[in-house]
Amino acid sequence: MKGHPLHTPVLLEEALNYLKIERPGIYIDGTIGLGGHSLEILRRNPQAQVIGLDLDETSLLIARERLKEFGPRIKLIQADFRSLPALGIDFNQVCGLLLDLGLSSFQLDNPNRGFSFNLEGPLDMRFDHRIKMTAAKIIEKYSENQLAAIFANYGELKQARLLAREIVTRRKNQPIRTTTQLRRLVEEICRWRPQPGKTHPAAKVFQALRIEVNGELRELDQFLEKIVYLLPVGARIVVISFHSLEDRIVKHTLAKLAHSNQDKPKIRLLTRKPATPSEEEVKRNPRSHSAKLRAAEVI
Repeated sequence: MKGHPLHTPVLLEEALNYLKIERPGIYIDGTIGLGGHSLEILRRNPQAQVIGLDLDETSLLIARERLKEFGPRIKLIQADFRSLPALGIDFNQVCGLLLDLGLSSFQLDNPNRGFSFNLEGPLDMRFDHRIKMTAAKIIEKYSENQLAAIFANYGELKQARLLAREIVTRRKNQPIRTTTQLRRLVEEICRWRPQPGKTHPAAKVFQALRIEVNGELRELDQFLEKIVYLLPVGARIVVISFHSLEDRIVKHTLAKLAHSNQDKPKIRLLTRKPATPSEEEVKRNPRSHSAKLRAAEVI
């Protein structure tokens, strides 16, 4: 979970160290959010330029305001980081690429966005409002099999099939359109009783729907495989993920690129094990607890 606008971004020092931000050149922040990491890159290195991408128009407006003092050193684009190869960037000048995956507290804390099961709001969950698909439409239109697959694969929910069946049955009589309606249904089906250390099943269901709405895992591996061939030797790649599905893809893809059999390896791994937040950071920002950072250098 990316940090709140008034807080330090997750794993900030670790990210900047692995990016080696003292070098002059272009740094790409593929998921700029509210601009926390980019702000520090531009502050600490007067010879750095940043190209920042994000799908969320509201986040970009805030980032633009926060970073306006840096003038032409910052360029912001409303786009998915996966479209980077098609944006006509001169990759020879790029020193580093940062991907801070997941959603920000700014997004989570806005009830109108529908990301939080704790806040009453519409089942929306879109990062990019230009797309038509919403969580409510998935709940309304997907078959039992499709829903069960999403809850099992993206939410790792044990009761995935049971919940999917119940949604299909109940939506015939009453549409499920709000976060509260869905949370109550999940609590009922999963027989939820709060227990220390136990994840609320609605957290898993909401994560699964968010991933499906935004295609978050789509082509992440292909993107990483493609981008290493565009980046120059010495460029650093830093990826911060917030759940095991994302981290698994990043881990396996980077390992594959570092131990390629056919060609020579394309990257050198900088993190044998992922960097994780310190106890102090987790106390300061509890939502950072699941963050994992992996880094590599193009060779």
